[in-house]
Amino acid sequence: MIQIIRGTTKKPVSSQRLADFFVAHNQYEGFLYIGYPIIGTSEGPYPIDALFISSEKGLVIFNLVEGRDLGNFMEAQDDSANKLEAKLRGHRKLMKGRNLQVSISVVTFAPARDDAANFSEDGYQVCNEANLEQCLDNFVWEGSSYYQTLVAVLQAISTIRKGRKQRDVHQEGSRGAKLKGLEDSIANLDNLQGWAVIETVDGVQRIRGLAGSGKTIVLALKAAYLHAQHPDWKIAVTFNTRSLKGQFRQLINTFSIEQTGEEPDWEKVQILHAWGSPGGGERHGLYYAFCQMHGLEYHDLSSARRQFGRDKEFAGACQQAVDALQQPIKVYDAILVDEAQDFSPSFLRLCYELLKSPKRLVYAYDELQNLNTQPLPAPEELFGTNPDGTPRVLFTAAAPGKPAQDIILEKCYRNSRPILVTAHALGFGIYRQPDQHFAQLSGHQQNTGLIQMFEQKNLWLDVGYTVAEGQLEDGQQVTLARTGSSSPEFLENHSPVNDLIQFVSFDSPEAQAQWVAAAIIKNLQEDELRHDDIVVINPDPQTTRNAVGPLRKILFENSVNSHLAGVDTSPDVFFSSHADSVTFTGIYRAKGNEAAMVYIINAQDCFFAFGNLAGVRNRLFTAMTRSKAWVRVVGVGPQMQRLIQEFEEVKRNDFRLVFHYPTAEERRHLNIVNRDMTAEEKQRVTKGQSDLSSLLKDLESGKVYLEDLGAEQVARLRALLNRG
Repeated sequence: MIQIIRGTTKKPVSSQRLADFFVAHNQYEGFLYIGYPIIGTSEGPYPIDALFISSEKGLVIFNLVEGRDLGNFMEAQDDSANKLEAKLRGHRKLMKGRNLQVSISVVTFAPARDDAANFSEDGYQVCNEANLEQCLDNFVWEGSSYYQTLVAVLQAISTIRKGRKQRDVHQEGSRGAKLKGLEDSIANLDNLQGWAVIETVDGVQRIRGLAGSGKTIVLALKAAYLHAQHPDWKIAVTFNTRSLKGQFRQLINTFSIEQTGEEPDWEKVQILHAWGSPGGGERHGLYYAFCQMHGLEYHDLSSARRQFGRDKEFAGACQQAVDALQQPIKVYDAILVDEAQDFSPSFLRLCYELLKSPKRLVYAYDELQNLNTQPLPAPEELFGTNPDGTPRVLFTAAAPGKPAQDIILEKCYRNSRPILVTAHALGFGIYRQPDQHFAQLSGHQQNTGLIQMFEQKNLWLDVGYTVAEGQLEDGQQVTLARTGSSSPEFLENHSPVNDLIQFVSFDSPEAQAQWVAAAIIKNLQEDELRHDDIVVINPDPQTTRNAVGPLRKILFENSVNSHLAGVDTSPDVFFSSHADSVTFTGIYRAKGNEAAMVYIINAQDCFFAFGNLAGVRNRLFTAMTRSKAWVRVVGVGPQMQRLIQEFEEVKRNDFRLVFHYPTAEERRHLNIVNRDMTAEEKQRVTKGQSDLSSLLKDLESGKVYLEDLGAEQVARLRALLNRG
């Protein structure tokens, strides 16, 4: 069966009829690309209308005719064949001597012409649906042994996964050598990622996947692909983590040059932070632009916090702007949103209002990235309803020959299986011991230390886990595991497990700093790692500047430069581009970035936090998933020891998740006990605990009697305890 990948096209009718032909004729095998590839030429980008790759037929170019006018179809066929042949000749693996080993055929497909076959001549085929099968049957490729290489060449959308600089390696088996092998192995996007880049929907599309599945790269390449196909479109790319701005610019620029031979027009492709502020230039952002163009009140962080409260600043500001909107000004032809899990529905609605019809909005998110929030609502709920009550956005089931609205990237190309499973185990509290003091307080006997669990259990399967034992059902014991398909084995085979991931506890912060500094110096002097291969993350954003000071001082005394991302550099810069320097960062700036060796310091702060347990566990999860090779989780004191105990359970279970899947009632209880509290809520709970403790002591000592509380108060207290 043929896999149809639908890109954007200026010939929608003829491309749909070509796709329908291949759906109806399922005897063919291979790939049909619509609107891909785009070839860079001396005259500028040259788009191919459609391309069929088959081990039996070779490579078939389709020049599509949208109406009845065939034009100079022979010259058009010659141009297509010559330009694609020139591109393929640049790949030595497709050559034998000076001869290209790929059979290239060209068909002019004119479905609106009943007499299409009458125009065919030797070497120049003109077809509609009636004679296309006969035409294809005449194509034979004798060099089918080159098929897999041909597919790889055409699907190798970009080699930008490789390191930023050429890696200089001298020692076989060093960390640098292992890292070079890893980077070479994942240099090209896989079939699913390539499909996600090209597949284009005239409407809303979402891309879901784990950290490290390539969402950011896919979005960047999709923006560049749309720009190459439609240079007149105005396209916005937006995100939450400011340090992603430089990464997006580099990715889009690389892809454009690689595919079209030209840099993008940065007036047409705008890389904008989600919030933005006055001042123009790098400060520009989507929310600020929205308020400015519609004459609406704009909130900066301080004013938004005063009006909407802490942790609700941006959501509240966006909601107010959307609610005040009367007549939207439609500016963009396409908007691509990364890190959508960090945004409220109101920001996505704001983006939706800025779009021209047919509302091309692509949003990518990791449903497991924010453990302390519910998944984004379904698109039908997310974007609201029309005046008649029907959803403004409706997702339909995938159908053959139709572009997919919902794409799931299940394969993780950053984290090895041991690192990813450990991050999930600690993030969800899979092997955490139950909180007995909560059980005593509420009367609810906990048989699990789970911090929370998703309502939609199939999410585990969507992101690459399989049920190894038991049942993935409420109230059932289940064992979830990752396979070689969703977690490629080469990501972990380069090093022993005990080197891939280490948890280390120290007696003092000074001992921790000395150990990490010595390890970093060894990485640079002996392991052949570069400064930009190393990231040090402090999970608590409030303490990072002071917490990293002693460690940076030791490194400086040993002639190792370092910088604190967003403090010593521009907010839009993560890795230093001017000098060899190790990156130190808080957790929020770390999001969206990756490094070979990740050191997470002060991890004891992630074991427990009153009123923010899910939040601090999410910080640890996010920090660990920044690593594309090795991770070191270090901390101080007894809480670090207890975190290590959880990690030992992950290892004992062979890096699988073994747990009792909570029932709906148990999930409700988890969400209550482990909910994130505001400062006001924490203060209220603390005061209530103190008052309750005093009351209990007075009741036990006889200073106060139950009768003193009144029958109504006692009844209410009994009802609450029984409900717990």
